[in-house]
Amino acid sequence: MKRFGKILVIESPQNCKVPYSRSLYIDSPEGVLIDSGSEPNALLEVDKEFGIGMIMNTHYHPDHTRYGYLFPNADKRINPIEFETTISMKNVAEEYALLQELGQSELHKWLESVPVEWEKSLRQISGVYEYNKEYSFGEVKTIFLHTPGHTKGHTCPYFPDEGVVFTVDYELSSFGPWYNGTDGDIDDFIKSGKKLLELDADIYITGHHKGILSKAEFTAAMEKYLSVIDKRDEKIEKYVQMGMTFEELATVGIFYPKRILEQNSIYRVWERCGIRKHLRRMGLSVPEKKEVI
Repeated sequence: MKRFGKILVIESPQNCKVPYSRSLYIDSPEGVLIDSGSEPNALLEVDKEFGIGMIMNTHYHPDHTRYGYLFPNADKRINPIEFETTISMKNVAEEYALLQELGQSELHKWLESVPVEWEKSLRQISGVYEYNKEYSFGEVKTIFLHTPGHTKGHTCPYFPDEGVVFTVDYELSSFGPWYNGTDGDIDDFIKSGKKLLELDADIYITGHHKGILSKAEFTAAMEKYLSVIDKRDEKIEKYVQMGMTFEELATVGIFYPKRILEQNSIYRVWERCGIRKHLRRMGLSVPEKKEVI
């Protein structure tokens, strides 16, 4: 594990690609784990060697919270905006846009397919932390920055004394920004991405993919990452000018490849939700489907 002072970086298979993520561990009397989405054996090894007494969840998504249940005695907290979301999987489904795009019957199918360990982990979250408050875990000062866009409550932990920031799902992948739940927001995503660049930090750690970057590397990658948003706008506008309906737009593959859209309904939901956000942002409207004459 890479270490920055008392901060340890816990890696996962395939460069922390979903369904895993990176986690951080603060070597302190509290034994603080930030996100529980890393490979479970790696998390258990950390618990065995150092002890996990507290889990701070940056947001509710499964690739960041799924294995919290492995530590039933840990004090588990999440940001104050998303605490209510964790209480019920129906709340999660609404934030995922499932109810809005699939309806009740498909929603029930999804609820039945939810991994038991994820639901258990969310149910064990019993409290919240405050945004922008300076916490001290042993010698490590920690500030949970509110960085909405990916979700409305998304947090990026910042360690000012170490010059380290955990950027979580501002992860700089070639896919581009993900704001495809109902609680995601394109403009907030851009603002939060730029906010991270303003920090007095030398080390940026992403939750997936890139890993550990210098400020210069992160800055260059963030510019490229955010530019994907404009490319999506351009692509959608082109299809709108061609006279496509929303249903047609939702099948061309703005976010996800067509083959993935054909395989899994959850990706179709996120494709549709993402397109709706871009249409609203650009002030464009299209008919849902072609009228039958």
